[in-house]
Amino acid sequence: MRYRLTCLTPLLVGDGRRLSPIDYMVWKDQVNVLDQNRIFNLLAKGPRLEGYLMQLKKADKLDFASWGGFAQNFADRRIPFEHKSMTTYWERARAENLFIPTFAAGLEGPYIPGSAVKGALRTGLVFSRWSGNTLKDIAGRMQGERSPRRPGDVAEEQAIGAPEHSRMKAVAISDSAPVSYASMKVYLLRVATLVSRGAGRYELGWKQAPRGSVDGRRPEDSTPWFAEMAAPGTTFEGRLHLNQFFHQPEIVRALRWR
Repeated sequence: MRYRLTCLTPLLVGDGRRLSPIDYMVWKDQVNVLDQNRIFNLLAKGPRLEGYLMQLKKADKLDFASWGGFAQNFADRRIPFEHKSMTTYWERARAENLFIPTFAAGLEGPYIPGSAVKGALRTGLVFSRWSGNTLKDIAGRMQGERSPRRPGDVAEEQAIGAPEHSRMKAVAISDSAPVSYASMKVYLLRVATLVSRGAGRYELGWKQAPRGSVDGRRPEDSTPWFAEMAAPGTTFEGRLHLNQFFHQPEIVRALRWR
């Protein structure tokens, strides 16, 4: 059986890596990821290698006036901004906010790990089996002097079973096939928060780094973040297997699924 996942909104399934501001240069409204091996091989033939290494060591980001040619001629790949106006926000942002999380990718291109798909299905299954009483029970666990660290664990186990006999054991999902890097763009992100206005009243706000927030009507004053994401409409496909062993009546009874 095959599955098909279509992105309805920009999607980030990260691989734990980030592009630092010295891994790339912004040119022509796109992030140009530098091929550092080619650059080192080129500079090793002349006197500029020491200066380049010094800038990598000390600079927050590379000086385009000195090294802009690398963005033009030594880019390993080019990731366009979702909108050209993002270049202005990038130029104004502080260097510590310019680390770009990257989409999970292998040698053949970006893909979605099967574990990410299975995790989303697990969340959907848990939600489908919860009721209003479930949420009230979780809220009740939070009322004591010491709130439990993971108040939803019991409700999850009641919905799909403990890890050793979870209903998700019946499903095996492969990683998706890789897609083209052309499906990826760099998006600007902002973090929303709730700002207390007293008397139990809250309003929308936007976070600033390293602390604080701004009024919900001024998102442009909050801290911008950037991430490589799959554009809406991108489709990932892979294989899904339903293990018939877990559909046997005696196994279902043994695992207390019914």
